[in-house]
Amino acid sequence: MPISDWPASERPREKLLARGAAALSDAELLALFLRTGLPGKSAVDLAREVLAHFGSLSTLLSANLAAFCALPGLGEAKYAQLAATSELVRRALAERLVAGETFTSPDAVRDYLRLTLGHRQVEVFSVLFLTAQNRLIAVEELSAGTVNETRVYPREVARRALAHNAAALIVAHNHPGGQEEASRADRELTVQLKAALGLLEIELLDHFIVTRQRAVSFAENGWL
Repeated sequence: MPISDWPASERPREKLLARGAAALSDAELLALFLRTGLPGKSAVDLAREVLAHFGSLSTLLSANLAAFCALPGLGEAKYAQLAATSELVRRALAERLVAGETFTSPDAVRDYLRLTLGHRQVEVFSVLFLTAQNRLIAVEELSAGTVNETRVYPREVARRALAHNAAALIVAHNHPGGQEEASRADRELTVQLKAALGLLEIELLDHFIVTRQRAVSFAENGWL
């Protein structure tokens, strides 16, 4: 049945306008983005199939062009729109961090890290440089490696911290394979970073392991 034949209260657009975006399911939100379905298949039906194929919204958002366009009803135009939407979200989260909401809204940091690192196909090491009031100064990617390794040198992290006149740091790296547990190398690096920064009176506030689904905190798990 076409969406236009549904009761008004069940149509995604009307539901969003009446009750807000949070009232919609993932499939309904995606259907609004897709706008149209296929012959004999509504946009909501197509959205459900797309989500089932990719397994999650985060996997869909990180899909490459070939994987996205391989599904019927999707193409380069929709891929470009989705990529632009994802980038807008990343930039909006970055603005929230710059505006000083980092520690009044810790989830903003997690969301930002997941959106910027969770989809990467190789390990990337990123640093958030902070003031003494824990406001964001800058974000830099200091290293990119292979699918399971990246090389980071504490002296380079310390050098960039001094260049930004940072009083504290949050560091993060992604695990493309999805493992959330800190490796021995991850823990050793964290100890080295904390010691090197401590000599400069710069505090290492946290180290996050980022996957597509989560951003795991060293501090919260007692690994710092």
